[in-house]
Amino acid sequence: MAQRINMNRGWLYCPDDPPGAEAISFDESTWTPVNVPHTNKLFPHHGFDDAEYQFISWYRKRISIPDSERAARVFLDFDAVMLVCEVYVNGMKAGEHKGGYTPFSVPINDSGGKEALVAVRVDSRERSDIPPFGYNVDFLTFGGIYRDVHLRVCPHSFIANVFAKGRDVLTAPRLEVDIKIEEPSSSQTVTVTLKTPTGEVVAKGAAPASEHTPITMETHKEIRLWSIEDPFLYQVRVDLQDPKGVLIDSETTRFGFREARFGKDGTFRLNGTELKLVGLNRHQTFPYIGQAAPKRLQQRDAEILKFDLALNVVRTSHYPQSPHFLDRCDEIGLLVFEEIPGWSHIGDQSWQGLVKQDVHDMVMRDRNHPSIILWGVRINESEDNHDLYVETNRIARELDPTRQTGGVRTLLKNSEFLEDVFTYNDYSDAVLDPIQVPYLITEFGGPLLPTKSWDCDLRKVEHALMFAKAVSMQKLDKRIAGGIGWCAFDYNTHCVFGVGDRIDYQGVSDIFRLPKFAASFYASQSSPSRRVVLVIASHWARWERPLGGMDSLIVFSNCESIKLYIQGSLRGEYFPSTKQFPGLTHPPFIITGLGNLYDDWGDLKVEGLIGGDKVAEARKTKDPLPNSLRLWVDADELLADGQDMVALNFQVVDKCANVCPYTSEIVTFSVQGPVQIVGTNPFAPQGGQGAVYLKSKEYSGQATIRAETPRLGSYEIVVNVRESMNDNPFKGIERYGQ
Repeated sequence: MAQRINMNRGWLYCPDDPPGAEAISFDESTWTPVNVPHTNKLFPHHGFDDAEYQFISWYRKRISIPDSERAARVFLDFDAVMLVCEVYVNGMKAGEHKGGYTPFSVPINDSGGKEALVAVRVDSRERSDIPPFGYNVDFLTFGGIYRDVHLRVCPHSFIANVFAKGRDVLTAPRLEVDIKIEEPSSSQTVTVTLKTPTGEVVAKGAAPASEHTPITMETHKEIRLWSIEDPFLYQVRVDLQDPKGVLIDSETTRFGFREARFGKDGTFRLNGTELKLVGLNRHQTFPYIGQAAPKRLQQRDAEILKFDLALNVVRTSHYPQSPHFLDRCDEIGLLVFEEIPGWSHIGDQSWQGLVKQDVHDMVMRDRNHPSIILWGVRINESEDNHDLYVETNRIARELDPTRQTGGVRTLLKNSEFLEDVFTYNDYSDAVLDPIQVPYLITEFGGPLLPTKSWDCDLRKVEHALMFAKAVSMQKLDKRIAGGIGWCAFDYNTHCVFGVGDRIDYQGVSDIFRLPKFAASFYASQSSPSRRVVLVIASHWARWERPLGGMDSLIVFSNCESIKLYIQGSLRGEYFPSTKQFPGLTHPPFIITGLGNLYDDWGDLKVEGLIGGDKVAEARKTKDPLPNSLRLWVDADELLADGQDMVALNFQVVDKCANVCPYTSEIVTFSVQGPVQIVGTNPFAPQGGQGAVYLKSKEYSGQATIRAETPRLGSYEIVVNVRESMNDNPFKGIERYGQ
């Protein structure tokens, strides 16, 4: 039976292009031991030259080939390598791949022995012959073997691909499974079993094996639909058996029954119920490590989007993203619009051939994810190209007839509409009238007002209200399926974008995933039954605004009303601003009439009320001096594999636990135990906050991390590093306030 063995550990790395590096006899004694995911170079979180990662590097690893009659075919599977790689096995070229976002495999069993020397030459230069490059691109791609690597050991005849499709899920649900078998025999049998996570059999079917084996099964019991509230995942197990019933190969994939359709009336419906889509775009890059983020960090991003920011959809701008991220979206009920690599530019015929291959590889990899509702088959913001986009739509529809296609454009009028959903980046001050339906806004907001975490509070408030206004208008227009704002997190970009320090500050959260006021707006749209949100969108500093005035004061909350006190005196009870934001479930509170507070300056307290009862409280001190350091991690344990990472976040806060956005208090980190610090150390905070990463070593134990500051003293936090752990050890830390 096929085996899939993780090969992330034990590589050797050389940041150079020495001749003969593929040879078995090559001297690798000076190379650096690394684990993957691996970035070809670590960077500060901003202020570096992107040319520094654009070089050729090499990786080498010795792999034991299983000595078994059933190990007839052996492959090395790469989830992604940036940007072009050549793979050599025992000195002979075994494969090549162009493009940094899709998976590929190379055979390694023809090695002539029980051990194979694998050498990988990685070209991380931004080559104009490969998407997304050819013109300016508004994001950095970094370099290296930045996703997982696996060894796949297969019998002579094996299951190559499984595609599970739910049919008529709202009326007479059935499961269709398309199975691709390599080297099948007519005497073999394919059996499909549909199970719940606890192992209960829901349906079963069988058919003679063939290269393409379709099996359709009626469900024996009432099925449970996958939804954003109840993301229920079934297991589809496929068994390949010989004539005597002996198991040859087996493959299991997760699957969710759900119906997701954009309708001609402009609505999006999930399982027959209209759902207005509210989301943000996500880049997969991280501070210091670029794109080389392991499973935990990928999962945490999905958690932030779904739970901290209260979103129901994310767009994977502008490329297929990590399988770990998509898996987590499946598990928590976060919808996904996934698209191919590209940004504005369309290259020559060879370049376009790679685009078509990207569509094929993206759909083949990800079509079992119930979270994915739309394929992006057009280069983001590109001009029309009839022949190319006819073909990309055809490929996606042929490989996956269950999902619709979209193509993100900035051309509203006279653009050829070849997709199923008209997807448009709307950066107008007001939401434009759709000229095609179905219609989905795929970008809005950020570029109109890039905002740093240390900007004045008026700028940060304007940034937040810009998103609030747009979401409100989108929700009121029945012809619009929803809107996906630009963007969730600040990200690294080229010098022609951003503010010159290689960061584009358009996110509702900063590059460390720490919130700006705009993140608090999105958080406030969650149901108070899940959590109560109460955030005062102000630094509450006397001369932060002209003449010491605080009109208007904005509060983001999902409470029914709020009471405001200054110097202990009640100034009034206030209600959401429904007239200004009629489309929002929980409009912001816009408080006016406070006047010039120059002679009446004091501590501020806001109470949140539901049903007349106080359910939350937020405070601001009149004297917001740095008082202490808030230090926390997003998980309380790591896996001792030399790859696992967690963010160590910090904020310099005043006595009311509010961030001091203008502090320059330097933080220095030290570690005892099986973790290492990845990131800037010492760290001079921006916006009063920042983060580094804790990366596990390859042994277990308890790690103590100390953070020291010149004026605030020292602080400690403890993290356990374990030999084994649950797949999702997150403690659900919410970070929507500021």
